[in-house]
Amino acid sequence: MEIRIESLLTGAREATGVVAIIDVFRAFSTAAVALANGASRIIMVSGVEEAFALRDSGTGHLVMGEVEGRPPDGFDLGNSPLEASRIDFTGKTIIQRTSAGTQGIAAASRAERLYASSLVTATATARGMRAGNPARVTLVAMGKNAVARTDEDELCALHLRNLLEGRTGDRDAVRAVILAGGEAARFRDRARPWLHPEDLEIALDIDRYDFAIRVMVEDGRPVGRMEKTA
Repeated sequence: MEIRIESLLTGAREATGVVAIIDVFRAFSTAAVALANGASRIIMVSGVEEAFALRDSGTGHLVMGEVEGRPPDGFDLGNSPLEASRIDFTGKTIIQRTSAGTQGIAAASRAERLYASSLVTATATARGMRAGNPARVTLVAMGKNAVARTDEDELCALHLRNLLEGRTGDRDAVRAVILAGGEAARFRDRARPWLHPEDLEIALDIDRYDFAIRVMVEDGRPVGRMEKTA
């Protein structure tokens, strides 16, 4: 199995084989929380207007996500794992739009199998990606707004590579390096009330969930669902 690590939107466009699009802060941590709290599926889109149109047409029930970190007017909730943890999503279809994670999902058109990944689903994602002994795996760290690399996504990619290659990785080391970085400090900035310190704690709770988020095209759009593998 060849494992490649790529970054940002260019990496997503070029990714081949079994692909994981990684967004730790916060898109795919939030998506995992929503699925754990009963959501049936998450339609992942790149545009705000597309998200509203899907909700207005009844295709989805709730719109969640952000533009430049903040929830746009009219979104039902932001891109916050903490906010998602407080909601019972049982049976709901969610429409998610973010500035990095869902952009990468929309761009990953060359993937043979596709996953939306973060640290909270790391081991389950690696297990799912290994299924079928693929010839190539590509791990794409989406970074900030899909244009600048960030510690948390790059380290998640390295952690996934360790798992894929049969090593356990070092969860404490991964957490420590991320917490020492500049992106983590944003969650303690009172000038950004849409960022919660608890978002950071949830996103760094490695293997919080024993499922992966498998993304498949349904009615022409990428849709994430819970995938459990033995």
